[in-house]
Amino acid sequence: MDFGRDVCGDLGQAEAREWLVTNGLGGYASGTVAGLLTRRYHGLLVAALKPPVGRTLLVAKLDETAESGGRVFSLYTNRWRDGSISLHGYRHLERFRLEDTVPVWTYALADDLLEKRVWMEPGANTTYVRFELPRGSGPVAMSIKALVNYRDHHGSTRGNGWQMRVTAEDRGLSVVAYDGAVPFHLRSDRGRWETAHDWHWGFDLAEERARGLEDHEDHLHVGTIQGTVEEGKSLTVVLSIDPGASLDGAKALERRTRHQHALLGAFAKAQPALTKHVSAWVEQTMFAADQFIVDRPSPKDPNGQSVIAGYHWFGDWGRDTMIALPGLTLTTGRPAIASRILKTYAAFVDRGMVPNRFPDAGET
Repeated sequence: MDFGRDVCGDLGQAEAREWLVTNGLGGYASGTVAGLLTRRYHGLLVAALKPPVGRTLLVAKLDETAESGGRVFSLYTNRWRDGSISLHGYRHLERFRLEDTVPVWTYALADDLLEKRVWMEPGANTTYVRFELPRGSGPVAMSIKALVNYRDHHGSTRGNGWQMRVTAEDRGLSVVAYDGAVPFHLRSDRGRWETAHDWHWGFDLAEERARGLEDHEDHLHVGTIQGTVEEGKSLTVVLSIDPGASLDGAKALERRTRHQHALLGAFAKAQPALTKHVSAWVEQTMFAADQFIVDRPSPKDPNGQSVIAGYHWFGDWGRDTMIALPGLTLTTGRPAIASRILKTYAAFVDRGMVPNRFPDAGET
């Protein structure tokens, strides 16, 4: 997938194209090429708090502003409930592409090029957002506003009177939405954070309106990071429920890349005839297949696994799992995963019947 200015600079086309990355737990990050929120399911960190369900929107988006050569470039785009748009960050978007499963945005800042990558740590409710300067005339100053939430990914939020607890910590900040909520953390490898507590009202959600559902919601600005990006020095923002998540963006991206290469290696062993001249679309299909396989630990089997029936809103369904299992696991050279999935469902067989659904609250 690779789009140039003809798509990226046209808001109608850029907001109609969506991206998704997952973590193997049921959690995900998702959005549009334009950076505009159009679904309640869009967000940079939708964490599976009871894998593979309990999916909860924690971080909705980052609104980035860059300063280069004395000029200020707003890189974000928001549409509000009244239909107005601010700001028009997509106009600076030169290119959008996928590097295996990692979405990459390339912004033109006059003569400079700024790249942003988003990916999730395999097996963790952690999202990385990394900024690099492949071409630059000097340092680029970044100001990045973090907008958060805390709700079931099927829901919507009204911020009236909701006071979250935002606390400065080493290299970032932590957020506790209410007593008993799971804390989450926004940190970075470089830069300086300033905490805030400012509700942004009325984000428009066009795709929810098309579905006949509530079409606007509020997100909370909890902090802003000020930092610089220059050639050879990236800036990585880490969004996680793990306070000890690594801040090393380069090593985190290497782990993601190794995971993807392992998928291709397993497929090559299982299908040697098909991999002699493997095309890009076959590789993308392999990567997409992996995103549906998730952990489903239970007291009976802490290593249990299952298959998500679809993103964004489906859970793991027995019927869909059994239909998809041969293609997702055996064709791709991962019989051990097939075995774990079958054992997971076999543990809940009742009078010869395989369960079709697990409750989304995580009870079975």
